[in-house]
Amino acid sequence: MSRNTRATIELMPRRLLYLLNEALFFTTHRMPVALAARAAGFDVHVAAPDDGDKAREIEAAGFPFHPIPLDRGARGPLGEIRLLVAIACLIAKLRPDMVHHVSMKPVLWGGLVSRLFRVPAAVFAITGLGYLFVREDAAARVQQKLLMPALRLALHHTNSRTIFQNPDDRRLFAGKDLVEAARCVTIRGCGVDLERFRATPEPEIKADAPPIVMFPARLIGDKGIDEFVGAARQSRAAGLAARFVLVGRLDPANPTAIAEDRVRQWTGEGLVEWWGYSTDMPGAFARAHVVVMPSYREGLPLALIEAAACARPIVTTDVAGCREVVRHGVNGLLVPVRDAAATASAIRRLVADGGLRRRMGSAGRTIAEAEFSVAKFVADSLGVYRALLPAGAP
Repeated sequence: MSRNTRATIELMPRRLLYLLNEALFFTTHRMPVALAARAAGFDVHVAAPDDGDKAREIEAAGFPFHPIPLDRGARGPLGEIRLLVAIACLIAKLRPDMVHHVSMKPVLWGGLVSRLFRVPAAVFAITGLGYLFVREDAAARVQQKLLMPALRLALHHTNSRTIFQNPDDRRLFAGKDLVEAARCVTIRGCGVDLERFRATPEPEIKADAPPIVMFPARLIGDKGIDEFVGAARQSRAAGLAARFVLVGRLDPANPTAIAEDRVRQWTGEGLVEWWGYSTDMPGAFARAHVVVMPSYREGLPLALIEAAACARPIVTTDVAGCREVVRHGVNGLLVPVRDAAATASAIRRLVADGGLRRRMGSAGRTIAEAEFSVAKFVADSLGVYRALLPAGAP
């Protein structure tokens, strides 16, 4: 290779493709890393289903957006084949130096294509185990048997790192021989903007302004919404004066989606209020006194580290991902999974004790500052990129 040719290669920006199952997820979880990668010299592209507003937001940030036919709720083979072909065509066209695959379908199908097309570097982000691992019904078990060999093949890219958000998921994948231990990295969560999510005093509780107990997540069964509503029902029966509020969107593509009619039934009974999806979560948390998310399993939930950063005490389940954020008795209370009664008891304890709420909220802010800043997340992510594509390498 001539000196001029080598110099030209070294001056060309590395092309980084983010492959995701949802455009919204890029804007809420990956935008800071993408901006930092661009500043570091990468030519950053984004591929996800085109949902309109969020796709245009990505383009407005200066990232070329490539729509892909990924239907998160689809289970049929024809849709998966169509997605696989679309990813193959996109990677063949863009010829990226690195693909960052985020969530299960992009990891599976994108990983296979990245190996087939010999993409120089691959990053796999296991952001949660999803339906394939969380559910224990017969259909999920059949899908596991069919897809595990393909997932193992996808993750065994020769120049790759698989990022886990908690040690439980990392151990599970290693135990099933899905990924080599040497290629595993743990980055806990996607970071929180500590300037935007500030610690704020809780609102004053009055006779006409009872405390607000908030569920800040998508309205799906796996987030523990049934247990939250069950806890609201039990708390009201016990005479607790509190407002139980849902702050989140419907997600019909999820296998455990809650139908809008059912949510309307709950609000009609006076059990909960539904504030819908919020683009101002710092403002939403500022109105809350207790944050509750009785999830069945998580990667590491952004909503909980945002709540901690806003100095709000948390009630969540003692499961993978959630216990990475909440230390029982320190910044919140951990309860057994699928246990509405225990959830209700923890809520009543925090509602009744303002001093405990404030102490736990302050501890949560300290934990967020020490462990979950977006700056740390960006630095750790760029460290993975540099390990796979060292500076100066063609």
